[in-house]
Amino acid sequence: MLKRLLSTVLTRYRGLLWLVIGFQFVQAMAGLFLPTLNSDIINKGVVKNDVGYIWRMGGIMLLVTLAQVVFSVAAVYVGSKVAMGFGRDVRKNLFHQVNTFSAREVAQFGAPSLITRITNDVQQVQMLVLMTCTLILGAPFTAIGGVAMAMHQDLGLSRILMVSIPILTVLLAVIISSMVPTFRRMQERIDRINEIMREQLTGIRVVRAFAREPEEASRFADANTALTDTALRGGRLQALMFPTATLIVNFSSVAVVWFGSDRISDGLMRPGALIAFLTYLTQILMSVMMTTWMAALIPRSAVSAERIMEVVSTPTSVVISDSPVTDISATTQLTFDDVSFRYPGAESPVLSHVSVTVNAGETLAVVGSTGSGKTTFVNLVARMFDATDGVVSLDGVNVRDLAPEALWSRVGMVPQKPYLFSGTVASNLRYGKEDATDEEMWEALRIAQAEDFVREMPGGLEAAIAQGGTNVSGGQRQRLAIARALIRKPEIYLFDDSFSALDLATDARLRAALEPHVRDAVVVVVAQRVSTIRRANTILVLEDGECVGLGTHDELLATCETYQEIVSSQATSNEEEMA
Repeated sequence: MLKRLLSTVLTRYRGLLWLVIGFQFVQAMAGLFLPTLNSDIINKGVVKNDVGYIWRMGGIMLLVTLAQVVFSVAAVYVGSKVAMGFGRDVRKNLFHQVNTFSAREVAQFGAPSLITRITNDVQQVQMLVLMTCTLILGAPFTAIGGVAMAMHQDLGLSRILMVSIPILTVLLAVIISSMVPTFRRMQERIDRINEIMREQLTGIRVVRAFAREPEEASRFADANTALTDTALRGGRLQALMFPTATLIVNFSSVAVVWFGSDRISDGLMRPGALIAFLTYLTQILMSVMMTTWMAALIPRSAVSAERIMEVVSTPTSVVISDSPVTDISATTQLTFDDVSFRYPGAESPVLSHVSVTVNAGETLAVVGSTGSGKTTFVNLVARMFDATDGVVSLDGVNVRDLAPEALWSRVGMVPQKPYLFSGTVASNLRYGKEDATDEEMWEALRIAQAEDFVREMPGGLEAAIAQGGTNVSGGQRQRLAIARALIRKPEIYLFDDSFSALDLATDARLRAALEPHVRDAVVVVVAQRVSTIRRANTILVLEDGECVGLGTHDELLATCETYQEIVSSQATSNEEEMA
């Protein structure tokens, strides 16, 4: 997966990568040339007391060092540019892919895991690209070139390399192989930390209301301890790498000095060659260590790449048609024709063989007990899911065949849990209509019974809204979400239990204001209150995903036992009065 991810994204940076390779090659060759110059200074300058030669070779060494620095800086600059661009592109691809997911895929991965994948996992792979381009790409050039230069200095001592390099490689490989499962568990632990943090921040009021702070603190501590223990295990394994490499380098250096001194005394080797050989040995083994260090980055990056590609390669269950319909007339009819929906692996369907038709100018109310499939019914209209059986159609056109923009531009949806974005009242309303004027926004707020409290907020339309709308009440949040849908003036209104947080008086006023505004549209209302839906043209009663009643309020009172139970449970004097 790592290779596939890198080859896919880095293709557009092929030119810059070749440039980095060229820069790293030049700086590596310059670094390899320096020990030979130093050997010449010792053998031909110091031994023969030729000061002029020392100065000349010293000047050349300075020029070579300057070239090495310049090309090294250039390699780091271009390599950093490649790595940052890589991270940006992967995050962009992930974000685009997640935006295509239906609610099914989002639930499959979970929001905390998706957040981890688009941040921490991308960072891990980006770090591998950065280290490879800026540090490690030159290591193979140094290792291969160092072996050649060391053999050129003294072929006899080169046998030490044949022992030290394989030993170092094997030891580091054993350490790295032990790190792979540890890093995989570490990413899972990070997912768990994000999940708990998200739950605690979102449900902080519930936690405090039930005085569950100690339990939640304990739950977080357990997850944090698990992550810490896993990270420590990975850290301990990684910490073994540098001491192991240093040990091999030092033992090899001792062996070179030991055997090299004998060869010098026998006249088989010159002092400068021994110094140069020691330098090449260090360069070679450090290059091997750097290469193996990159291999230490690979396990965690491979795990992260696997998690990234899992998201990227997961197709959405809501598939766009090969030849989508984009040009359709104004919507005059919404039809459910024997529609069923079942989650993958579920024992029973959420909706089963539901058939109903709603014409423009009519209101369909959907009522039923908790878990009866009401929200799923609404989501099928907006293609948050696709029906597993049957057809949902607009004016005879299957919603699967419609271009997503053509469908969504006709739908104004207020979900069961309305969500407001951080910004202002105006910026949230303009999610419904980007070029909405102040007059249009105030009109939508008036209909949604939100005008009064918005005018009282500091700044009015420019009043600040916190992320999720946490600085306004639940009822205010619902009314702002309704106004956001109204300002769009869609052809289909989907109200998924959108009046549940409103008091009876506000509910009645809102319904009265809505009626003339949605007179020519298809309206689907999911509600728990009978007073909210009793005047609907058609009421669909669901029980365990099945249609157990379909008709007007009066018809269902006479024929549907489930509806009768719902009405009787709400038959209070206040409800009757407000209706």
